[in-house]
Amino acid sequence: MMRKFPFLLAALALPALALPVMPLAAAPGGEAAHVVEAGETLNGIANRAGVSPEALAKANGLKPPYVVKLGQKLTIPRANATAAKNKPTKAPAKEIDPAAPAKRAAAAANSTAKAAIAAAKSPEQANSPEEESIHVVQPGETLGSIALAAKVPRILIAEANGLQPPYAVRLGQKLHIPRTRRHTVKAGDSGFSISYKYGVPWEQIALANGLDEGAPVKAGQSLLIPTLLDPPATRVDAPAPTPTPSAASKPARFAWPVNGPIRRGFQTGANPHDGIDITAAEGTMVRAAAQGTVRFAGMEKEQFGNLVVVDHGEGWFTAYAFLSRVTVKEGAKVSAGERVGLVGHTGLAKGNELHFEVRRDGKPVDPLADLPRAR
Repeated sequence: MMRKFPFLLAALALPALALPVMPLAAAPGGEAAHVVEAGETLNGIANRAGVSPEALAKANGLKPPYVVKLGQKLTIPRANATAAKNKPTKAPAKEIDPAAPAKRAAAAANSTAKAAIAAAKSPEQANSPEEESIHVVQPGETLGSIALAAKVPRILIAEANGLQPPYAVRLGQKLHIPRTRRHTVKAGDSGFSISYKYGVPWEQIALANGLDEGAPVKAGQSLLIPTLLDPPATRVDAPAPTPTPSAASKPARFAWPVNGPIRRGFQTGANPHDGIDITAAEGTMVRAAAQGTVRFAGMEKEQFGNLVVVDHGEGWFTAYAFLSRVTVKEGAKVSAGERVGLVGHTGLAKGNELHFEVRRDGKPVDPLADLPRAR
């Protein structure tokens, strides 16, 4: 300890003069009392004794500026310091939570679920919610919250993924987000070059923008480029017809345009009904029963309300009435299973339902004869 304070060596080397020689009771590090010698200070004594200056001053009733006098006897608070130094620290008792194991298990399960979902994310999800083209449903998300974050209308996401009311989504489910792109026509652009650039058939681009498919594009024109996902036929909700061993059985000509119970069937005679009425929730997607060309798309005020009529060739037509909204344009070519409208209650509807007709050479045919038997 003395090596740290060389100035004390010089002080102790001075002649004692007339001062009495005070015997030291113990080494500074272990003494219980200390007599102040020449050149000593409170801090120096405290450091040598291994106690704090504050404790030493308090034990001897010293006041600021804590001046000590030559020959002054100081009590070293040895017992208290040693006891405090050697006193074992008792850790506070931990309160036992009886629900702790269950909470830890739940936390672990939640962490595992999040990790699994994160691992399942595709490269498209490296972007922000406003840019991603595929979204994996996270815990607590709904279609509405996903649509809000993606800034894409909820109905478009529902349609792109074949969701039906009430549009429930499940944890880990992958959803296609139909992004809308735009193209500003430049000098030298053509329908073919724009189609080739975006990988979207020109007829689909023309349809999305209400253009004549054969008309040339104009420089400066802003075109909406629709997002094409999986072919609509792969998302048709109507199941395939149930195969039967009968040799007389034949494949169904048409697919069910919507799923639901038949409220009223086809009838002839005194009280004819030229089609079938299928009940379904309002807003349910109505799909084309087969490939064809839209011959009518709009409002028919007398009976059918919002109506779509599709020409399938060889004299076959199908009609979709009582719609809340028509989603195709007259002249458009549609694939089997492609959306043509949404279920509603316009016209003479008795509720939310689809009136569906099949006609051959202008004459009504019972749709059940050309639809799959199992739904």
